Amino acid sequence: MVLNAKTQRQTGREAQLGNISAARAVADIIRTTLGPRSMLKMLLDPMGGIVLTNDGHCILREVDVSHPTAKSMIELSRAQDEEVGDGTTSVIILAAEMLILSESFLRSQVHPTVIVRGYNYALQESLLICQRQSVEVDVNDVSVMSKLVESCMGTKFSSRWNEYLVPIALKAVMTVRADQSSEVDIKRYAKVEKIPGGEMSDCDVLNGVMFNKDVTHPKMRRRIENPRILLLDSPLEYKKGESQTNVEISNTEDWNVMLRLEEEYVENLCAEIIAFRPDIVITEKGVSDLAQHFFQKAGITVFRRLRKSDNNRVARAVGATIVSRTDEIQEEDIGTRCGLFYVKKIGDEYFVHLVECEKPKACTIVLRGGSKDVLNEMERNLSDAMQVVRNVVLEPKLLPGGGATEVAVAVGLMKMGERVEGVQKGPYQAVGAAMEVIPRTLAQNCGVSVIRTITQLRAKHAEAFEEGENGELIQNPCTWGVNGITGKIEKMDEIGIWEPYSVKVQTIKTAIESACMILRIDDIVSGSKKK
Repeated sequence: MVLNAKTQRQTGREAQLGNISAARAVADIIRTTLGPRSMLKMLLDPMGGIVLTNDGHCILREVDVSHPTAKSMIELSRAQDEEVGDGTTSVIILAAEMLILSESFLRSQVHPTVIVRGYNYALQESLLICQRQSVEVDVNDVSVMSKLVESCMGTKFSSRWNEYLVPIALKAVMTVRADQSSEVDIKRYAKVEKIPGGEMSDCDVLNGVMFNKDVTHPKMRRRIENPRILLLDSPLEYKKGESQTNVEISNTEDWNVMLRLEEEYVENLCAEIIAFRPDIVITEKGVSDLAQHFFQKAGITVFRRLRKSDNNRVARAVGATIVSRTDEIQEEDIGTRCGLFYVKKIGDEYFVHLVECEKPKACTIVLRGGSKDVLNEMERNLSDAMQVVRNVVLEPKLLPGGGATEVAVAVGLMKMGERVEGVQKGPYQAVGAAMEVIPRTLAQNCGVSVIRTITQLRAKHAEAFEEGENGELIQNPCTWGVNGITGKIEKMDEIGIWEPYSVKVQTIKTAIESACMILRIDDIVSGSKKK
């Protein structure tokens, strides 16, 4: 890039302080959406639609910013959402607080690399403290897992429907979990179907899959028990020639020959399929009228133009293999694990149900609710809850919620920081002070006295320290935190507020590492011209 007179440029201290104020502005947008007493944001998207949500990632996704640091902060929440699916608000607030506290060091002429080194030392110690605070959990214990999902969904808009949504999130993840393996792909195999209308109690996880289609021919069967299902991704119609194909016909007989060839081709396709006696044929491509006629005569129900993703889910649920050519069909390609097939009308649409599958490994979640806005928010909250369960299934460890872990890290870093020598002592302890932003924000959103609450919490956690034989500090696990609903300080293990270990550790890592990266920027060069 060539720097010229018209290039906008910020250097040195000016760039660093500008970055900090940009990070603070992003955090201020979503600060009030943390905790059970959080507020909602109303967003207008570019198409004129309205989104009502308190999901940090969803809010920042819609925010239009031009400052590069603000953009990288928004990218943080996206990375957090993709990696662990929760903690998107916490990670932004924490990263911004780290940067805000570094401002005083920068103004005191402390070099950014010194601050970064102090922050990195503190990160290693924070992870050790989290390790000591964590507790193991049995993934198959439904009551513990329900408590965990409730505490994660308690901060969301849809927490009032926890009694319906918590079992749904648990059941969906456990259905998709394939034979105790490490793969739990909920994005691909747990599909959410949002259907406006009905009651909240109508929400359910189907023991199989459902998709929005109707039979292609009115006389085809609409209910079959223990069906044999064949899945294709090839068209069941005559192959058209390439776009440049020209055919010249001189007499009527030739035209009839061509039509007959087409019919014979389709008839052969259908004969190859009918030979395997399937009850249901589903294809991702088209089905000609003639093919429908042959299938209807053979008593086979056909569905066409199904999405690839839906076809993969059906294959996994019924134990079928998707076949590309009809002459390659084998007996083992046919799915037989489905107990019941039926077509049902819900609202104005027809839905195909393939249910009562044994070990489906894929499922459809049916969400019913008053309006589209409510359903969209429920879907976002449910996907967060499912991610939380998935994280615990993959790494069965928990940490106390309600800011208890953050205060434990904060008090631990403050105490350990007294033994750090040199210039890094300040930044090291600053990470501890920054950690307190989570319980502080929770207390703020509850409307209680912030200073009194944080002071009490610090005192409770300070009691957990004792001195070892060699004079080293030993920090015992302590679960005192802020009850996000009442604002009082309580023991989190007694009221059952837990968070997944992987989410908390990812939040701390991401926040500190991104703060370090932003602090090391000393030059912002933009090649765009000023208007």
